[in-house]
Amino acid sequence: MKDYVIRCIDKKGNIRLFVANTTNLVEEARITHNTSPTATAALGRVLTGAAMLGLTMKGEKDTLTLKIKGDGPVGSIIAVANSKGQVKGYVDNPYADLPSRADGKLDVGGLVGKNGQLAIIRDLGLKEPYIGYSNLISGEIAEDLVHYFYHSEQQPSAINLGVLVDKDISVRAAGGYILQLLPGVKDEDIDRIEEIISKAEPISTLIDQGLSPEEIMDNLFGEFDMEVLEKEYIEFRCNCSRDRIEGVLISLGKEEINKIIEEDEKAEVVCHFCNKKYNFSKEDLIKLID
Repeated sequence: MKDYVIRCIDKKGNIRLFVANTTNLVEEARITHNTSPTATAALGRVLTGAAMLGLTMKGEKDTLTLKIKGDGPVGSIIAVANSKGQVKGYVDNPYADLPSRADGKLDVGGLVGKNGQLAIIRDLGLKEPYIGYSNLISGEIAEDLVHYFYHSEQQPSAINLGVLVDKDISVRAAGGYILQLLPGVKDEDIDRIEEIISKAEPISTLIDQGLSPEEIMDNLFGEFDMEVLEKEYIEFRCNCSRDRIEGVLISLGKEEINKIIEEDEKAEVVCHFCNKKYNFSKEDLIKLID
């Protein structure tokens, strides 16, 4: 089954909800970057969050970047998503790993680290992108996003992101939801939402049980008369190309390219997001200078 996100709203217009199954795209990211189990879980959570948030962008060329940099061994985690359901991402140290926590769960918080920052960058094609920051509070990603939305965008939210890694280190289930409260929501509804979330099983467990995003919506929040407004298929896809890489090399300037020719007589550029290699011969580099 293809990965997809549903965008929903309750009939009163007080609750906005995104629910995603991202199992295939997180597995594609794991294969691409050969991540350790805990790094897979960390990257998968960030990719899932970015994929849902990317669908809030309006323009075809708009992009949303979610960047997390803690003091843990994994380093930075970056995901870039657009309004068409395409998302890409990587971690600085894909092989970094930690022992599981006492409760048997992967120690994503320890791998990411609690000291650091979360940034969301919205590039709308204007002169300057909109950038929001907040400090990390746990390194568990979902909690850090909730903190970001409340303090940086004054948007009360409930977020659940999960990745279930199988014994063979492949991704068995991955997904998440983002619930945001809109103006006019009643206190009793907020209390009820908090009660539902506190008793709910992890999102990765629900997906592993075979529930679709629509069924998760109904099972958790069906009493609020939720309506699906949109269903968008999502995938792990990098938009790098030789032309783009040539542009990057040209931006280095003639002096730097000449230095590369003198020292190595060639260049190999590797895309961080998909690990694709682009090779440039001495003749190729001379053409770029011209």
